[in-house]
Amino acid sequence: QVQLVESGGGLVQAGGSLRLSCAASGSIFSVGRMGWYRQAPGKQREVVARITSTGSIDYVDSVQGRFTISRDNAKNTVDLQMNSLKPEDTAVYYCKAALSLSSRGYYQNYWGPGTQVTVSS
Repeated sequence: QVQLVESGGGLVQAGGSLRLSCAASGSIFSVGRMGWYRQAPGKQREVVARITSTGSIDYVDSVQGRFTISRDNAKNTVDLQMNSLKPEDTAVYYCKAALSLSSRGYYQNYWGPGTQVTVSS
């Protein structure tokens, strides 16, 4: 059974830092693009940062310069280092990964259950 599991959420004061981690496990043949998304109460889920298997990265403008995404292809993990956190960063953060379960090269998107990040002012 394939699954993504996030960790590292919590409560932090504005200006503080948190590091989120996500691990993909199961019978995985290869991993494509991985990313972090977030959903605040009453808002739609939005992309925060994404990274391809070759290391190409993009960020939403609101986190540029404050957040850093990285991945370990050997461990099938993706991390999000969040610095200078603001109250508006408060949301449930979700990990997403494109996974191929066989050599056919067909990728499907998988989501983690989410982890809460709360930034107090």
